[in-house]
Amino acid sequence: MRRSKAGQICNSFSYIMLSEFDPAWSKTLFTGDSAEPIPPVQATADDEALDAYSNTVSRAASRVSPAVVHIRVKTGPRPRRGEGGGSGFVIAPDGFILTNSHVVHEAKAIEATLADARTFDAALVGEDPDTDLAVLRINSGQLPFLPFANSKALRIGQIAIAIGSPYGFQQTVTAGVVSALGRSMRAESGRLMDDIIQTDAALNPGNSGGPLVNSSGQVIGVNTAVILPAQGLCFAIASNTAQLVAGWLIHDGKIRRSYLGLAGQNTTIHPRLVRHHKLTHNQGILVVGVEPSSPAERAGLIEGDNIVAFKGAPISSIDDLHRLLIGNEIGVESILTALRGVERLELPVTPGER
Repeated sequence: MRRSKAGQICNSFSYIMLSEFDPAWSKTLFTGDSAEPIPPVQATADDEALDAYSNTVSRAASRVSPAVVHIRVKTGPRPRRGEGGGSGFVIAPDGFILTNSHVVHEAKAIEATLADARTFDAALVGEDPDTDLAVLRINSGQLPFLPFANSKALRIGQIAIAIGSPYGFQQTVTAGVVSALGRSMRAESGRLMDDIIQTDAALNPGNSGGPLVNSSGQVIGVNTAVILPAQGLCFAIASNTAQLVAGWLIHDGKIRRSYLGLAGQNTTIHPRLVRHHKLTHNQGILVVGVEPSSPAERAGLIEGDNIVAFKGAPISSIDDLHRLLIGNEIGVESILTALRGVERLELPVTPGER
């Protein structure tokens, strides 16, 4: 068999290295008997700052990790194909856990595994798909739990630490900063979620429902979404929203929201109508359908009307109307302002409960 020139060179090199190997040199190399050790690098201000950052993340992670849980759900009868998972965290010592609605929605069975590896069957206390939040409860007490921070006090650039179970790797810690505040995004229900936190702390499938915390280990958000294949575009539901919704879910098992019973689409109002009725905006909602026996039908709203205000507040989009239709409006008569042709209508409407 003929050898290549490269093979001959390699073989020659190996022979030379082995034949000239000096045991004494080896002793010097590995024990340092006759050589000076490499002097340590002198710490700089940057090194000290980096150490401080590392210590901050490490301390926060050690405080938070005991309260973070791994969630497994079964959504169908077939094993594996009907399984999913995510993250969550304990918000009360008597076993209440907060997570994402999309993690547990339509689950047939839910399991929660604590940081100490104990696994419990979890019951769904309530969920709110419009804010993508859900509360579970396990039969255990005296659990470590996480406090909420005031998300209104957040600053862009401050440390943000995420802990969860990406791809099932439990207790994974990633760190970054708060990249932006006040973002908006769509829940799976189609409703617009406001006051969303953007962060570059790395999130992956399985992080959903886990906590985003500050350097003190307080929850500033609930991790909910990542834009793929982008890098560093991750989002969390603000802690103030999460705390409010969690309280309602624990108390009532649901979030009460009012509704009118109409289908609509965003539209532009003709400039002449804007000037004639002295509107402050040129956008509204075009009614494309009205549910039978709904509050909208009882108020006299018909297909083709343009909604421009509710309770005197300008309505420029369907999202504007959703923001105003809160639980406090259920059963309360208010004025819905609409344009029908060139006529302006003030229609008394009493929202129902959705």
